[in-house]
Amino acid sequence: MSRPRLILASTSPYRRALLERLRVPFEVVRPEVDETPRPGERPAALAVRLALAKAQAVASAHPDALVIGSDQVAALDGAALSKPETHERAVVQLRRMRGRRVEFLTALTVCCAATRKTASRLVPYAVEFRDFSDDQLERYLRAEQPYDCAGSAKAEGLGIALIRRMEGDDPNALIGLPLIALVDLLDEHGYPLL
Repeated sequence: MSRPRLILASTSPYRRALLERLRVPFEVVRPEVDETPRPGERPAALAVRLALAKAQAVASAHPDALVIGSDQVAALDGAALSKPETHERAVVQLRRMRGRRVEFLTALTVCCAATRKTASRLVPYAVEFRDFSDDQLERYLRAEQPYDCAGSAKAEGLGIALIRRMEGDDPNALIGLPLIALVDLLDEHGYPLL
């Protein structure tokens, strides 16, 4: 019995690199989803809604495929920190995060339109930041330019120098695709990796 096509509903190079570690063939399709938070929407709810929306948007156009959607929201004091997109906004975010604990909430959805089966998980990962100086912050931003990362933090690179401690079940969740949960969800969909 052949396995269905696997599609990653994301154009994130970080998610793509993580999925490549599982050594399975997959395609990448850009999901057309409005990522604007709803009024009063909590960070965890936002991450789960967007992961589901991304997976469903791609699955509707590819009903024969197993589609993976994921979204990450960084949360500080109960509020979402978005991708900064600019140097100035990254400076503001990192100053707020300095010496604080930030939760990175990564939601994952796997769905198949043909079987009408959908499963989701939310994988939190906590990061405690060092009390770094403005000069260290600037050197980091100039070197790494993490303007496409939630909360301006890129732990898989030089951003690790800003971090005092990390806590969670799957370090891949911090990068954007929780592989442990993904293995479980793929297995639930009849797509075992081994």
